[in-house]
Amino acid sequence: MNTLLDLGRQSLAGLRLLLVATLVLGVAYPAVVLGFGRVAAPWQAAGSLVTAAGDRTTNPSDAVGSSLLGQVVDDPDLFSNRPSAAGDGYDTLSTYGSNLGPEEPALIDAIRERQAALAEANGVDVADLPPDAVTASGSGLDPHISVAYAELQVPRVAAATGLGEDTLRRLVEAHTEDRTLGVLGEPRVDVLGLNIAVQQADGS
Repeated sequence: MNTLLDLGRQSLAGLRLLLVATLVLGVAYPAVVLGFGRVAAPWQAAGSLVTAAGDRTTNPSDAVGSSLLGQVVDDPDLFSNRPSAAGDGYDTLSTYGSNLGPEEPALIDAIRERQAALAEANGVDVADLPPDAVTASGSGLDPHISVAYAELQVPRVAAATGLGEDTLRRLVEAHTEDRTLGVLGEPRVDVLGLNIAVQQADGS
């Protein structure tokens, strides 16, 4: 009998602990963090959204994208993002890479197909394509491309839009971000910001 009573008390104590932990860690803590974020960094807390004019916004209905997320770019007048293995491409519900090893035939075939298509579209040799032009990032949501990949696309975008290559190179430079903290990673180009600038310069 005492054993059953002790078991009941322990179960009740465990249930109380579960409820308290749920309220504190599942409700109170997220609410405090969200509230702090909305006050201290409202743009970032809303998803780092960007309008068609290149301005920051916290209203999703005004946004054309997020500075944190890449998106599929099919318009030849614009700079292409890197490939994505997240769902059908940049699917935020499927944030992962392909998980294929470097010797996997399916990955090798996919890279060769991308190489052929990109080389033809940009009028370059396959050997001139930088790695990020044909390989997806680990998350599949990378909003940046390398400076080399952006520079490679300049002649194609210039021919499609009628904008001068020098103008486009200045836009690439203006939307190139430095290494994080000055030492981490490599300089990279913000594709969404760059494409918005291209559309503004093109008058579209």
